[in-house]
Amino acid sequence: MHARNFGEAVNQQQQPLLKVESLNVAFGRDPLDHPVVRNVSLDLYAGRCLAIVGESGSGKSVTARTLIGLTGANAKVATAVFQFEGKDVARYNDRTWQRIRGKEIGFVSQDALVSLDQLRKVGREVGEGLKLHREVRGRSALEARVIELLTEVDVPDPAIKARQLPHELSGGQRQRALIASALALDPKLLIADEPTTALDATVQAQVLELLARTRDRGKALIIISHDLAVVSQIADEVLVMRDGEVVERGSAADVLSNPQHEYTQRLLDAVPSGHSRGARLSHADAPRLGKVTPITSRHDGPLIEVSGVAKGYRGPDRILRTAVEDVSFSLGVGETLGIVGESGSGKSTTARLVMALEAPDAGEIRLLGKPWSTLAERERRDQRHRISIIYQDPLSSFDPRWSIQRIVQDSVATFVDGEQEQRRRVAELLDLVGLARAFHARRPLELSGGQRQRVAIARAIAPSPSVIVCDEPVSALDVSIQAQVLDLLADLRDQLKVSYLFISHDLGVVHHISDRVLVMNQGRIVESGDAEDVLLRPSDPYTQKLVSAVPRLQHRPARAARSAA
Repeated sequence: MHARNFGEAVNQQQQPLLKVESLNVAFGRDPLDHPVVRNVSLDLYAGRCLAIVGESGSGKSVTARTLIGLTGANAKVATAVFQFEGKDVARYNDRTWQRIRGKEIGFVSQDALVSLDQLRKVGREVGEGLKLHREVRGRSALEARVIELLTEVDVPDPAIKARQLPHELSGGQRQRALIASALALDPKLLIADEPTTALDATVQAQVLELLARTRDRGKALIIISHDLAVVSQIADEVLVMRDGEVVERGSAADVLSNPQHEYTQRLLDAVPSGHSRGARLSHADAPRLGKVTPITSRHDGPLIEVSGVAKGYRGPDRILRTAVEDVSFSLGVGETLGIVGESGSGKSTTARLVMALEAPDAGEIRLLGKPWSTLAERERRDQRHRISIIYQDPLSSFDPRWSIQRIVQDSVATFVDGEQEQRRRVAELLDLVGLARAFHARRPLELSGGQRQRVAIARAIAPSPSVIVCDEPVSALDVSIQAQVLDLLADLRDQLKVSYLFISHDLGVVHHISDRVLVMNQGRIVESGDAEDVLLRPSDPYTQKLVSAVPRLQHRPARAARSAA
């Protein structure tokens, strides 16, 4: 392992808030056969931020959950030292952890839609810790504090959002509600597992500023993130994990500007941006596409035509609010059209309208030159295979009782005959997205966020569609797996002429993969054009604000700089 001095300021402090030595975590009957975290050690002081980075499955999230006593009943945890505020917490039982979890140590999990109870309103979820620990007394005082917390994390219309269910909020708004819940009791240590995943650039900047203020108030932070630019913005120290072990650690400036381990160097090289357009991000060989074939069509014009589309929704107050207004665009054969904008700008609503999962209030959408949005569902059914979608929250779109094999086979069965041939095709698709046979029998909850996203991509590819709507398709992936998926999507587009409607909050990803870009604000398209023009020379003030808010590596490594030159 490559380790470097964290600096004199840390060494001068007498006692770390959190001290861990030789943490080992394993699962299964014989834990020695299934170690997922091995010999991890860390010291974290008040007023400092430690970032843990690494690929999906590297042990980052297991390490984080172990630090708050949420490893699970089947886990075997062993440490030489595990102290919080100088107290030995290694032998804490569930009841003891419940007393300090939330109040002393806050936690923001990765999957906002799963973490929030779908049957309870957002305000109740945010205020649960306050109520359980009796920090606020009285219903009116509790409601006021919840609105204050939602305001602090910049949730729009907080009083209204507090009365809505989680599925009625955008992905970014749900993530901010989770952060508000974690900060409610002002804990001494906040552990955030991908806290800015699914957030647009401007809100991401606001959340990072909020977390930085939390650290500057003397709180300790542990950030789990695949976004190295985010890490460079806030981390004092970086710990790089691979296959359950720490391979490099040191100050953020040292690790991100002069990485010593080859693995860390690969992570930095995989960061997408305008510099990487036209180049492969991953060090892995190009995937074999096998028998994945496009659906042929004699249609020579645009595959998707959206004309003057509008859509509105009524909130709890019964007031009609416009989500999409007068939106028009087209998508050509083999083209990638990126759609960017802040959370709630109408990006995902546009995706649902294009998929004909909802009907527009006005305007029309045509698929391959023929009516699409105006048809009854029974009339669309035999054309559904021509367009598929990769959702932002893959877990919410899976049957949790089904194996990964069955989830993908369900999409394959409509066009491949015979159980044996279907299984062969599923194996080919999962191999294509980087999931080995060992994953086929697992269920969604047994996979990491990145692994679930790859299953979603395999399912979208399965019917060989002409158009794939990508709603944040790589938002849950670490940078190296993200690079592999982006390379795969580019290969499919170039070789099969599949087209993408690519929705993302990550302007670096959009810049890397898109031919054209649409910028949405409050349901309207405010700027559109060639990706280079829009993202390098924006003309609209809103686009300029988005571009300026994008986090960039503060400590650019020499190797990455040479690659970008």
